[in-house]
Amino acid sequence: MKRLIVLFLLLVQYTSYSQNTFLVEKPPVFSGCEGVAIDSLQRCFDRNVFEHIYKNFKVPQKVYDEGYKGEVVVLFEVDTLGQFRVIYIDAIYNELKEETKRVFLTLPKIKPATYNSRNTYKQYSLPIKIPLVNQAVNTQDLAKEPETSKLEEQSKKEFDNVNSDLKVFENKAYSSQLNIPFTHSDYSRFDRSINLVGTNSHTASKPFVYEEVSKYYDFKAEKEKLKKEKSSWAGRKLWNEHLVQLQGKDYWFTIDPIFDLQVGKDTDASFNTTYNNTRGILVQGGLGKKFNFYTTVFESQGRFAQYVNQYAESLKAFGPDPAIVPGRGIAKRFKTDSYDYPVAEAYLSYSPATFLNVQFGHGKNFIGDGYRSLLLSDVTSPHTFFKLNTKFWKIKYTNTWMWLRDVRPEVVVDKAFLPKYVGTHYLSWNVSKRLNVGLFESVLWTNSNDRGFDINYLNPIIFYRAIEFESGQGAGNALLGASFKYKWSDNINMYGQFILDEFSLSDIKGGEKSWKNKFGYQLGLKYFNAFKVDNLLLQFEYNRVRPYTYSHNTIVLNYAHNNQSMAHLWGANFSEAILIGRYHYKRWFADAKLIFGVRGLDFNDGTDDFSYGGDIYRDYNDRPFDTGIEVGQGIKTKIFNGNLQAGYLINPASNLKVFADITFRDFNPEAETTTTFKSNTVWFNFGVRTDLFNWYFDF
Repeated sequence: MKRLIVLFLLLVQYTSYSQNTFLVEKPPVFSGCEGVAIDSLQRCFDRNVFEHIYKNFKVPQKVYDEGYKGEVVVLFEVDTLGQFRVIYIDAIYNELKEETKRVFLTLPKIKPATYNSRNTYKQYSLPIKIPLVNQAVNTQDLAKEPETSKLEEQSKKEFDNVNSDLKVFENKAYSSQLNIPFTHSDYSRFDRSINLVGTNSHTASKPFVYEEVSKYYDFKAEKEKLKKEKSSWAGRKLWNEHLVQLQGKDYWFTIDPIFDLQVGKDTDASFNTTYNNTRGILVQGGLGKKFNFYTTVFESQGRFAQYVNQYAESLKAFGPDPAIVPGRGIAKRFKTDSYDYPVAEAYLSYSPATFLNVQFGHGKNFIGDGYRSLLLSDVTSPHTFFKLNTKFWKIKYTNTWMWLRDVRPEVVVDKAFLPKYVGTHYLSWNVSKRLNVGLFESVLWTNSNDRGFDINYLNPIIFYRAIEFESGQGAGNALLGASFKYKWSDNINMYGQFILDEFSLSDIKGGEKSWKNKFGYQLGLKYFNAFKVDNLLLQFEYNRVRPYTYSHNTIVLNYAHNNQSMAHLWGANFSEAILIGRYHYKRWFADAKLIFGVRGLDFNDGTDDFSYGGDIYRDYNDRPFDTGIEVGQGIKTKIFNGNLQAGYLINPASNLKVFADITFRDFNPEAETTTTFKSNTVWFNFGVRTDLFNWYFDF
């Protein structure tokens, strides 16, 4: 990883002096260059600028005293009147910047550059060597230049011409087609702005694209408020800027290191400390105005709280690897009691028209306005996806196709995991300036009869239920859903979801609580600037999902990936109430979360091996009864999970944070088995993290 970072730095940390020669373009002309052949005018301009700097530049005494050796990089232009204007100076000392400005102010007015015989401005990037040397000496004698063709001369200067395109870096991400990394804490910073009464925004399908949110929230201005005045290169890179940032005429990119370095203590564990050691790299950028790219590579080792480790090992995939780290991926054994879990995420984002964005990548998606989602969540491991976002009038229509894996030993063929496919439609409609409704449908299928990715499900506007019916009984598992959001005021939003896996109208009317009625719902409330405190968000959410929802009689068709649910973290057969508070002030932030829940778990003790509907990987045909189905049946387990986190944003550009948090978890089942037992955990943790995704430890 270190070698990779060094390689990138070597590739981009260069400066050059522009040498442009085009047949229709004439560079600026000093008075002493008027008799020089047109092919040599640029060199004459170069020589005059270098000589002027060498004769007039006075290196500050502080630079000599500290023995500094390096460069001052100047971006300047000669305008249409022939006057020099400094655009940007990169130097380690303010004294060098001031001296550079002074010297350029003394340059004479000259003839401006021309293009097709019309005056035009010309921009250059120039390095000034420190200690000062006469860089004009290296310029060839114009009277003795060998004759070359214009095409040869232009070819020789091609590399310099490319370098001359470099511009002062502006963070074009804020108006790009890049996704805003989805973390609940960071999204709360602009949640109110995009939910004001009367805005035509669509807030359920996440992650958001910068270009869409920037209509309601000024990222550049908000980042400028957080900026620290730092003149040194190290100070700017630590507190304000990307490690590497480069921008040209029609491209830009940034490179940042990724860190997630944590150490903590679990009072319920036999080992001394918990830790996480993640190092990685993030590269993002754009080509033109419509195409963007993003990639991250993580190399991680960690040991978590005991209940997290136990859950990770319960997710174990086929093969020798001992665990799946929740939300990240398959983990190898590291040392004797830790995990090694590499992860890579990336995507391409392209908008061929103002109403359409196309993305192809490896990552996660989320649908909903709450902390949880019953439709599509980001609690599982990253996976391959193809997504279309279409927006027009008061409509946003999101189509997502995903490639998943069933990694259980019983479905593995020739040591290869079973592929699964999911297609989803989500239609968001702003009915009025206050009310939004959404309609959701999803279908999951496998490679039955070697059909692979079924082209029938590629149609973005067809009803999946009809295709599933035509494909044959058991060919797929379809889900239907709906959502709503109501803006009571600028500061109060209500939201909710409903998920329907299967139901029987006659059984509902019968009132016998049939197992066939598989559904769940969510109700929530957000209070922005709560009690007139700026940037304070309070949130309440209630989720309830009946037993056997998301499961299927063909167990490979459950709504899951890598042994984790694609919707709610707890699977099914649960109810929970969540209270959340989030506050930020300048670079400081604090989050508090309380979760009270009831789950129904299976006994699996050799005597009672029935499926009570919580484990979506089990066949619901193995149920103990058909009626009287209630949430919490089986081993009724009460859960309390509380978390308090506070921290400081070190660098807004890379989202690097230092933080400390404490988690309290009480897991209290009515009956204990070898896999279900009481635990009471207090987990202290602190560290530094590049915050790019949500961790969910509240199971």
